[in-house]
Amino acid sequence: MELTFLPGEKTAKRIYRHFSINTTVAAEQPTTSNNAANKLEFFYIGKKAANIDSLIRTFESGYAAESVSNARSMLKRLLQNSKNIFIPDVIILEVNASTDFRELQQFLATDTLLQGVPVVAEVSGLTEADIKRCKDCRFIDEILVLNEQNRSALIRKIGFLKKVKQQFLVEKNFTLEKSLQAYKDRPTVIKRGFDIVVSSSILLALSPVMLLVMAAIRMESKGPIFYISKRAGRGYKIFNFFKFRTMEVGADKKVAAMSHLNQYDAVQEGPVFFKVDNDPRITKVGNFLRKTSLDELPQLVNVLIGDMSLVGNRPLPLYEAASLTTDQWAKRFMAPAGITGLWQVKKRGKKDMSVAERIELDIDYADRYSFLYDMWIMANTPAALMQSSNA
Repeated sequence: MELTFLPGEKTAKRIYRHFSINTTVAAEQPTTSNNAANKLEFFYIGKKAANIDSLIRTFESGYAAESVSNARSMLKRLLQNSKNIFIPDVIILEVNASTDFRELQQFLATDTLLQGVPVVAEVSGLTEADIKRCKDCRFIDEILVLNEQNRSALIRKIGFLKKVKQQFLVEKNFTLEKSLQAYKDRPTVIKRGFDIVVSSSILLALSPVMLLVMAAIRMESKGPIFYISKRAGRGYKIFNFFKFRTMEVGADKKVAAMSHLNQYDAVQEGPVFFKVDNDPRITKVGNFLRKTSLDELPQLVNVLIGDMSLVGNRPLPLYEAASLTTDQWAKRFMAPAGITGLWQVKKRGKKDMSVAERIELDIDYADRYSFLYDMWIMANTPAALMQSSNA
C-alpha cells in the first residue's frame, strides 16, 4: 500500500511523522462495511520500526514519535491546528524497562480531548516485573504485544476501548480515575481460583457423559463433534469458543435466510442478536443437548484456560459484538465472559425478551459483579437449565 510521509523538522534522530494511505490506491479496494469501520488513526510512541510498519498496515493513518517528549510537542501542535485538529483514536506506548509513565500521564491529563483517548502499552520482550509495572499504572487501558494481534482483532479492540473510555468521560456516574483500570482492579483471585477448581472437577466427573454425547453426535450426522467459533468476551478479547455441535453442518450460512424468524426485535440500526424458536437447523441429538444444556459442557475448557468464567456475560459472536460497541452498550464487555449469568437466570427461555432488556441485564452485572453475587447467580441457575425452549 502506497504511503505518504509528511515533512517534519530536521532532528539528529529519525522521528516518524504522519503516515496516510494514498487515496488513489485506496479507491481501488472494494468497499465493505469492514473497511468503513477500520477508519481509525493511531499515535505511536517508540522506536521499533516493525511496530510502526504493522500499524500502518492496520490503520488508515497515524503519527509516530520516538519519545514522550517528542510526542508531547507533536500533539500540542496538532491540537492547536485551527484548520484540522488531530485527535488520535489510540495512543500506543512502546514500553521498556526505563519508561517513565508520569510524563505522558501528566500531559494527557491536561487536555480534555486527550483524556478520552485510550492508552495501550506495547510490552513485547518485557519481563513479568515490567509488565506488572504497566498493570499498576492506572492511565493505561490495555496491555498487548502488537505482533501477536491480527488486524481485525486489533481494530475491534481499539474501537471498543475508544467507546468505553469516552463513555466514562461523559457519564456523570464515572470519573477519569474510575477508568477501565478500576474494573481490572476488581478482586479476581477468589473468582479465578473457584473457576479452576470447579471446572476441572466437573470435567473429570462428567467425562463419561461427555464421551457418550460425543458418540451420539457422531452416530447421528457427519461433521465435527465440537462447534468452535470466534467469540468476544471481556475487554473484547476474541477467543475460540467450544460447544458440542447441535446443528447441521453449515448452519451459520443460513442465518441471513432465516432472519424473518428471529426471536429478537428486527432493527435496522443498533444491537443485533439472532435467535430462533424451534430452529429447524437443530438435530435431534442437538435438541436434547440444548434442553438439558449438555451442549454447554465443553465451555468448561474455556473456563479452565481462562477465556471465560463460570459466571459472567455471555461471550458474543463477532457480528453481534460489533453492534454493541456504541456508547450506551459497550460497558457490558467490562464483565468477564461466563457460562451462566444474570440474563440466563432472569430471562432464559422467555419469548418476550427484547434486545434492550438483555443488554441492560448484562450492564447491570458488569456494574455489580462480585464473588458473592456470582454465588447467588449459580444458586439460581439449576432452575434455568431445564428450559422449555430449545432456541
